[in-house]
Amino acid sequence: MAHLPAMSEHEYRENKFFEIFGSVPEPAFESEAELVDGWGRNWGVSNDVGKLRAVLMHRPGVEMSVVKNRPLQEIGGFGDPDEGWYWIGKTMPDLPAMQKAHDALTAALKAEGVDVIMVGDAAKGRMKQIFTRDSVIGVEGGAIVTRLARRVRRGEELPVTRALANAGCPILATLNGTAVFEGGGFAHIDAKTAVCSVSVACNPEGVLQLERLLNGMGVTLIKVPMPGYRIHIDGSFMMVDVETAIVNKNELPYVFIDYLVKRGMKLIELPPEDNGFSLNCLAVAPGRLIMHTTTSPRLADRLDQAGISIIEVDYEAVELGGGGIHCSTAPLIRDPI
Repeated sequence: MAHLPAMSEHEYRENKFFEIFGSVPEPAFESEAELVDGWGRNWGVSNDVGKLRAVLMHRPGVEMSVVKNRPLQEIGGFGDPDEGWYWIGKTMPDLPAMQKAHDALTAALKAEGVDVIMVGDAAKGRMKQIFTRDSVIGVEGGAIVTRLARRVRRGEELPVTRALANAGCPILATLNGTAVFEGGGFAHIDAKTAVCSVSVACNPEGVLQLERLLNGMGVTLIKVPMPGYRIHIDGSFMMVDVETAIVNKNELPYVFIDYLVKRGMKLIELPPEDNGFSLNCLAVAPGRLIMHTTTSPRLADRLDQAGISIIEVDYEAVELGGGGIHCSTAPLIRDPI
């Protein structure tokens, strides 16, 4: 019978070291104890309506100076594809008015106890940095940095990445390769179910990479093809309370509406007199929304009947550029439901 060589003193001590100070895979990375101990806070988002604790934003600034009075009739606004900017609005941007509106939104969030984390300087030559929603998706345990679809926005991801790192928020993944996906195309329905756009701004590769990440977290992703050049799900579907959503049924496929009905979700239909910015709101707690002041009386009544309370903010100066309150906020920490 062969005999194993005697263990050296070095091997003995190494074995004892790992017996005492061995690998500790449990608890999981996204557990509260691990995040607080290693990352300072219980980072992450598992729903769209839990009490909002931290959000990423960017106050518009000097980057808006790239906009010139160059009308592009085809888009109903101003732009220069060679220089890489566009402004979807009937009038030129009014930076002081935009800053005033953004400051009002920031103040409303802080009044609700939300920690507002600001992105620093905008990406060079880019003037849509205010719409932080598109560059990052909050998930359980941290954040996913997306890859913006349009060349005129590509590069906004870098200032967002720096802001996340400076805040100590774990970056769990960054979309890569030919994937494009914008955060306005994503929504949590509950802790184990999410929905996303499939569109010109959320291509199949982007959806595939996101789905793989979510599946690894035990989350099922429902994929909703958007009609025409509609790009984001947040223009037609918005969670406002547990199992309650505002929907624009004209822009959602029947199969998704049928799914929502069958799971027993309460659907508040967007009246025809309301535009997408009425739907483009933000839940700061279950059944508590920040919305633009132009919400129609009929939608306000429907929300009231559903037990939804509203904090109004005049956000028109920003909305003139093509994005609303939801677009301007990227949740990083929410309470679980």
